[in-house]
Amino acid sequence: MSILGRAALLLALAAAVYVVYAALRSRRPGGRAWEASAERAVYAVCAFTTLAVVTMWVALATDAFELRNVAEYTSSTLGWQFKLTALWGSQAGSLLLWAWILTVFSAIVVRTNRDRNRLLMPVVMAVLMGIAIFFLLLLSFVTSPFETLAQVPAEGRGLNPLLQNPYMQIHPPMLYLGFVGLSVPFAFAIAALVTRKVDTAWIASVRRWTIFSWLFLGIGILLGAKWAYETLGWGGYWAWDPVENAAFMPWLVATAFLHSVMVQERRGMLKVWNMVLVILTFTLCLFGTFLTRSGVISSVHAFGESTLGPFFLAFIAVILIASVALLVSRLPLLRSQHTLESYISREAIFLFNNLLLVGLAFAVFWGTVFPIISEALRGERITVGQGYFNQVALPIGIALLVLTGVGPLIAWRKSSPAQLRRRFVGPIVVAAVAAVPLLVLTDLRNSPAAAATIIAGVFVTACITGEFWRGMKVRHALGGVSWPGSLTSMVARNRRRYGGYVVHLGIVLLFIGFAGSKGFVTESDIAVAQGERATVAGYTFVNEGSDRTSDDHSSIVSVTMGVYRGGERIGTMTPGVETFAADGTRSSDIAIDTSPRRDIYLFLTRLEDNGLARVSVYVNPLVAWIWVAGVLMFAGGLLAAWPARALPGYQDATTRSEGAAPA
Repeated sequence: MSILGRAALLLALAAAVYVVYAALRSRRPGGRAWEASAERAVYAVCAFTTLAVVTMWVALATDAFELRNVAEYTSSTLGWQFKLTALWGSQAGSLLLWAWILTVFSAIVVRTNRDRNRLLMPVVMAVLMGIAIFFLLLLSFVTSPFETLAQVPAEGRGLNPLLQNPYMQIHPPMLYLGFVGLSVPFAFAIAALVTRKVDTAWIASVRRWTIFSWLFLGIGILLGAKWAYETLGWGGYWAWDPVENAAFMPWLVATAFLHSVMVQERRGMLKVWNMVLVILTFTLCLFGTFLTRSGVISSVHAFGESTLGPFFLAFIAVILIASVALLVSRLPLLRSQHTLESYISREAIFLFNNLLLVGLAFAVFWGTVFPIISEALRGERITVGQGYFNQVALPIGIALLVLTGVGPLIAWRKSSPAQLRRRFVGPIVVAAVAAVPLLVLTDLRNSPAAAATIIAGVFVTACITGEFWRGMKVRHALGGVSWPGSLTSMVARNRRRYGGYVVHLGIVLLFIGFAGSKGFVTESDIAVAQGERATVAGYTFVNEGSDRTSDDHSSIVSVTMGVYRGGERIGTMTPGVETFAADGTRSSDIAIDTSPRRDIYLFLTRLEDNGLARVSVYVNPLVAWIWVAGVLMFAGGLLAAWPARALPGYQDATTRSEGAAPA
């Protein structure tokens, strides 16, 4: 298996090098044959990388402990589903997954563009395969997933218990789909600069790629938050960990790009800015990959000590310098066709939105790298705590939330005072009415930001709901269309717009979940012997007994807690701790009781021999809406990216201008 896997990677590397040569050669006159050859070679790269991945999966599934990656990340007693996901439990395996997804996406790009973007595709292939060459070089000569051991162990170490979780089976691949998918817009942007075709054609070609990549990256972040919430036992889901930030930063900049491209499409503005955003987004994806594999940061998500850091830094520097130099050389071609006519216009709102998103990304970047910089310059690592990130992110987040509602209601170019009154009086009144019970029922001195976030969320919901209502009224007024039919027809005819609105509603729920769980949380540590009770936030917890079990694999201790409110029993919760025999690793079995209004979260910190249970109790209001928001954002993203039915006689803009490629 080692020989087969290594050979597959070397063949993939050779084919990728050939793609770059053939693709660039095809840009000369009469080079169509070279381009066709490069396209076939892309498929070959995909096939060889797929063979390497399949070989690695077979090795993991069959306990081929002669391979270091198999011996260190699986065992014969590990379930088959975790054996397969152990592929991305190791550093080399995760890089193999990165390269595989990239080559699959490259093959899809070639296939879907066989009749369009003929001027762009040679450079697109060269860029994508250039990125693939970097990863294939690492896999072939620096950190091979097919490295063998001098002595074959009788048993493997097994997978880290923290990773033996359903969310960790899905979370890393989703992040990789986002990271790798964002290389496609980058490749098209570079191709547009190289070929001087900097109109909106390249944007139209990558819109769905960007939406899907942004969507997968966002869902991957939420799945990671869900894993942390249910596994790590600290009652939270986001700690501004460096690796969390590494995924969050490109997501923020990609969000800015998705909004600003609408300004370029509609008004011919922000052309340079959009190129900068694409380059920055992909660079941050590489930077995030560097953080987790360089060993320069300490994180529960990182791969520990590594020698890959210098390779990634060099590659990032090459990408950044080459991209910026190319962009500067094409600045005369990127002049805006129009100027900003009014600060009260949709393009101005999108610009403010972009500045806030990029500003937040920079603040997160600075807080993430500052400890590294301080250690390099002063020999002392200065830790940046959650307080810094919360202080910066809170006002920017609320401002972004408000703009989410304001943007769709403001006209392009310029809005009159009368238009503003018609659009915003209703949402402002709704938000003011909603603020009354919030002011009465909560102590705003302890959580003013949370209350402001919820009020802003109500305002945005009213704005978006109003947009749906106005559209339905227009459709219904045409006659012969029911109200549900009006909604369906309206959304079907403009999926991108209304899919975006659904995503915005998901963002609102996300913020409301953040506000409730951060602003109104109650936490307490209790110690109760069997039969005793303790009360936290109006809930009474009764220790109804403990249990201890063990086998050759692990030992488990747990305590049964009866939960009461107002004298009525509302549930039974059983937090516990599992200790694994192999290395003494402890894994917490968190007990969570979820409702739309709150989560009750129990974490067993210690169970004494006399039955005294020490338990951390968290009552987290509204946290369930964070996960509902993820579902809504996923649905809205799919709706926005779903292809619309082509109209008769329609042709792609690039195809129209260049003609279809020869068969």
